[in-house]
Amino acid sequence: MLVPQQHTVSKFPLCPGDALMAEAKLIGPELIADPYPTYSRLRRLNPVFRDPEIGAWIVTSYDGVLAGLRDSRFSSDRFAQTLQLLKFPGFAHLAPARVHSFIDRDPPDHTRLRGLVNKAFTPNRIAALEARIQTLVDQLIEAFPRDHFDMIAALAEPLPLIVIAELLGVPATDREKIKHWSDAIANAFSGSFAIPDVALLSRAAVALTELFDYLAIQIEQRRRDPRDDLLTALVRAEENQSRLSEDEIYSTILILLIAGNETTTNLIGNGLYALLRHPEVQQDLWTNPSLLPQAIEEMLRYDPPVQMITRTARGDIELMGTLIPDGEKVFFILGAANRDAAHFPEPDAFLLTRDQCKHISFGVGTHYCLGATLARLQGTVVFRSLIQRCSQVQLADEPPVYRENFNLRGLKSLKVTVQA
Repeated sequence: MLVPQQHTVSKFPLCPGDALMAEAKLIGPELIADPYPTYSRLRRLNPVFRDPEIGAWIVTSYDGVLAGLRDSRFSSDRFAQTLQLLKFPGFAHLAPARVHSFIDRDPPDHTRLRGLVNKAFTPNRIAALEARIQTLVDQLIEAFPRDHFDMIAALAEPLPLIVIAELLGVPATDREKIKHWSDAIANAFSGSFAIPDVALLSRAAVALTELFDYLAIQIEQRRRDPRDDLLTALVRAEENQSRLSEDEIYSTILILLIAGNETTTNLIGNGLYALLRHPEVQQDLWTNPSLLPQAIEEMLRYDPPVQMITRTARGDIELMGTLIPDGEKVFFILGAANRDAAHFPEPDAFLLTRDQCKHISFGVGTHYCLGATLARLQGTVVFRSLIQRCSQVQLADEPPVYRENFNLRGLKSLKVTVQA
């Protein structure tokens, strides 16, 4: 039965017999530490509901998320236009770079932008990185402290940063600046349900300004003196007599920095934490490294590096028997969809024996994650190397610490002990 559009907010479908997630719960440390029991409750009671506290729809079932992401009426453009943070002082003159991002555009604009970016971000360019990634991982493992240490700081953070910086052609001396800017911006564009924090947005506005000033210099250098790097390839990319504008180059690099840096760190950190909490699974993988491809996919399903994808309804849309009115924001929760028992038997178990683990951690369709291949490659090299070079990896006594970012949910610290 459809929910009539004329119903007021209070009459949108709520979770029967159970309180909805209030805003504090949606962004609080309890949800960040472990959102999956909450997801399960919401999916069981009402997989498509409108939370009046945040003024948006929450979709938690696999079928609902998949159907919504495949439905072009759920628009990326419309969501970008309604982001509150673009109205924040300091962001107004920078908004075009976000609006010109290919992940925030619908076809045909998305098709043109994605096609141009694909010209630069080619499979061959990514495949050619494996030897370099292996060298970097070997160097980082060689530098592991003898006693217990933080695996995020030692491996999961520096590796993706170095890889994406080298890919773009960023000098080694500028990597820490890039990391600082990326972190500040990612926190602002995290897709959080929260009312924007003024201090956080102020830092992000400064970071955006500094990043774009830096990129303007780098882009001009590439135009005068082309190099064999991704930034040059983006500047020179052409298809059907079309090129990327400067704003489009800025926004593409911004997405590559966040997707190539933050999310890969989360894949490595979240994946290792899942393994270490399941020592019998870890032992199976160390004994049988041929299970590594399945292990990477299960890591992505079990605790994905990105928790949700945001859209806005363009017209009244029926989704799983519920009518979502025109202009409404929708949060498609990837982490919840990947734990749906209707598609994944024993969804809360971490298993390497799943047949056809069809998770949707990288999205679906035209907006499928551009960096999926690079993320998988880095994850594969990292875990293959840990298997080969570390006879034992265990959790230390200190509990892990999560970053305060709901969408890019990942570990800030993961203390471990390692034996060669």
